[in-house]
Amino acid sequence: MSLAVIHSRAQVGIEALPVTIEVHLTNGLPALSIVGLPEAAVKESKDRVRSALMNSQYIFPQQRITINLAPADLPKEGGRFDLPIALGILAASGQVGLDGLENYEFVGELALSGELRSVRGVLPLGLAARQLQRAVVVPQQNVDEAQMISDVSIFPIRHLRDICHHLDNIEIITPIFSAKTPEPIIPSHIPDLSDVRGQHHAKRALEVAAAGGHNLLMVGPPGTGKTMLASRMAGLLPPMTEIEALDTAIIASIARQNGFEAKLWGVRPFRIPHHTASGVALVGGGSQPRPGEISLAHHGILFLDELPEFDKRVLEVLREPMESGNITISRAARQAEFPANFQLIAAMNPCPCGYLGDPRCQCTTDQVRRYRAKVSGPLLDRIDLHIEVPNLPRAELRSENRGENSQTVRERVVQARQTQWQRNQGKANSNLENKEIDQFCQLSANDELLLDKAIEQLGLSARAWHRILKVARTIADLADSESIKTQHLTEAITYRRLERGTTR
Repeated sequence: MSLAVIHSRAQVGIEALPVTIEVHLTNGLPALSIVGLPEAAVKESKDRVRSALMNSQYIFPQQRITINLAPADLPKEGGRFDLPIALGILAASGQVGLDGLENYEFVGELALSGELRSVRGVLPLGLAARQLQRAVVVPQQNVDEAQMISDVSIFPIRHLRDICHHLDNIEIITPIFSAKTPEPIIPSHIPDLSDVRGQHHAKRALEVAAAGGHNLLMVGPPGTGKTMLASRMAGLLPPMTEIEALDTAIIASIARQNGFEAKLWGVRPFRIPHHTASGVALVGGGSQPRPGEISLAHHGILFLDELPEFDKRVLEVLREPMESGNITISRAARQAEFPANFQLIAAMNPCPCGYLGDPRCQCTTDQVRRYRAKVSGPLLDRIDLHIEVPNLPRAELRSENRGENSQTVRERVVQARQTQWQRNQGKANSNLENKEIDQFCQLSANDELLLDKAIEQLGLSARAWHRILKVARTIADLADSESIKTQHLTEAITYRRLERGTTR
């Protein structure tokens, strides 16, 4: 038999698209050619495969070998096709049996010795194989990642000989089978909210933001605890659902060179890109589109410290994904869509030196205006909560009163989220559409007048009007109130009072 067909997967965005590797041996001068839009790493597999076969005591056929990666118009990248190409050559040359190959999907990069190396994207590969009821053959290093998927047979291998002996029934590999996906948990290493002295208003804003999934901006001088507060936000969020954990793990699986780390299963991402990050680093991109920081923060937190220090054009690319929850990266031949439902926590100083209003501040009015103008009004308009984090008196810093811990606050957050889930049909308040706002965020006649007056005095937009209603709904949920009362609306308005001073 001179033709063998092997099944594998190519990674495009977060999808693992089916690829069929057809290996054909014909008479003629010895040569090996790979067709089907292979990139450089795939073309180089011919040398890796040749050495791996010879070092595994197999014969490399002295014939003309044509390897077709179908479909032909799908770009193929990486070393993930080394293993299926090697098996295709062995099967086509009669060194490995063909029976049963259609029941597997193979992925793995080969070392010259024939050993297997880890690859990216094993999670989406396993999910796709489960739908077709195929077993997956993966490198040993990727087993923990593959086990995150339930109801799929996983064959871990360390060396090319292992899978060859298995296919020939010489030494059968016992498959690993996960009956149930692990339960997401709250990790114990997250810093506790009680470590932050004082700043009760900021802590309350964190609770509201966590309860409703709202974006938050903290403004204050250096050293007042903005970064400390942000780092404790993850400990206030509810545990991830199984779907959220799987979504987050898939993105990490295709982004990291060695795939997803099983110990991070169910841990909400907390991404802190440096202010020198480019637009591509933040939203994703490249010739073969990869997820950026906003996608790596999916179902988690994106913390932008020193917000005005980011390039203004970089910040502006956040506006669309903040509204839609996803990002589409277009290239000449193909589009890739990545989820980006992140919660933005940002921090900034009130002026270039950070000490506005203090005798130490030497900043001119123009310097302050230019500094604040680095963050555009449309971006600030998409941030629900704006709070000031001031310097604390020394007596408060020395106080033994640490306030509530993260667990106590998280219990209220979880209860509020459960209320939202039942009422909003699986949505947090921050994701409510206009029609749902009209239905779930109704105000009394007096409160409508109060909100209209606040919008006029603060010079806020229609978007800000909707966001105030969403925040008020969250505050009412924390108070276990079926309707939005005046005190809930008033508190929500106070979280926008800083916006006018920040943007002008």
